[in-house]
Amino acid sequence: MKPTTKPSTSRALTAMGVAAALALTGCDKADASAPPAAAAATPGQDKPMPAVKVVSARGVQASQSEEVTGTLYPAQGLQVGFEVGGRLEAVRVQKGQAVKKGDTLAQLNSEIADAQVAGAEAAVAAAEAAASMAQDAAERTQKLSTGGGVSDQQHKNAVAAAAQAQAQVMAAKAQLAQARASRRRHDLKAPFAGTLIESPDQTGATVGPGSALFTLEQLDTLIFRTTVAEGARALLKPGVKVRVAALGNGASTDEAVVRTILPSADPTTRRIPVEIAVPNADGRFVAHTLARAMLKLGETQDAQLLPTTALSSSNGDHVLVVSDGALQRVDVQVLERRDREVVVRAAAVLQQVVDFPTPSLSPGTRVSVK
Repeated sequence: MKPTTKPSTSRALTAMGVAAALALTGCDKADASAPPAAAAATPGQDKPMPAVKVVSARGVQASQSEEVTGTLYPAQGLQVGFEVGGRLEAVRVQKGQAVKKGDTLAQLNSEIADAQVAGAEAAVAAAEAAASMAQDAAERTQKLSTGGGVSDQQHKNAVAAAAQAQAQVMAAKAQLAQARASRRRHDLKAPFAGTLIESPDQTGATVGPGSALFTLEQLDTLIFRTTVAEGARALLKPGVKVRVAALGNGASTDEAVVRTILPSADPTTRRIPVEIAVPNADGRFVAHTLARAMLKLGETQDAQLLPTTALSSSNGDHVLVVSDGALQRVDVQVLERRDREVVVRAAAVLQQVVDFPTPSLSPGTRVSVK
């Protein structure tokens, strides 16, 4: 039987097979001469370790503390007015001016009061003259009655007249004292040293008794009023120094002193009212503004001081420390918070503490120290 494939076709197929074999041989030689491929990288081995900045804690003595907020009030504050009515004639001080105790703040027109004082003085003089004459008459009748010149009844009448005249003198003096007191009340005096917050802008108005014209506040010492939990009352002691900082202008002092711890709770909040005296001779604090205080509770104890930036509060207060090249979480108890530092208690001395920890840093992460 004749072959089905033509000779030309067979030769073509044979040539194609030889060319393919040569091509494969060339590829094998090329692969053999090429350098071996690098092994596949293990995931995560090429990722660099994060670098962290570390700080060390400093040992201090501190006590447990509680931060509270409250309002700064003047040590004394009073609305002042005249005890008598009249026309306002003069204002001697202006708003914002500091005054001393006894300084004259304002004056009412005193024409009528001066006339009343003069009339009372004249009445006293007349009564004293009448009393002197009555006393002389009583003394004469006493001598005459001894010699029988006058009867005993006449002598008794003279003595009674002298006593009555003396009583009239006392009444006239009482009227004079009242007139003078009324006159003094036409001059309004400062009841204590302080700063005027409010005062009349003009004179001439008629004011009534008791009308508040001036507001006087003593600002060299302010009273910080706040409340604490009932459990903290036993740990807080009068006379203990407290740090107070204003919320508005950032003013602060470490010389504030706990003045009063009331034994009765606020009926609304059930918390214990506390008053703290804040020195303010330089005027750094502003009355009637908000402030915060760091109250020290209990006795002092060993603690550690760290920058505020090293403390993390997510899932509880803690810090991250570098131990054998890896991060480790250490729980701490915050005793006191300051402007840029925080006082904490920990089970061991804190060293190699990570400053500015980021959310990407977690316990167990291997890190390098800057």
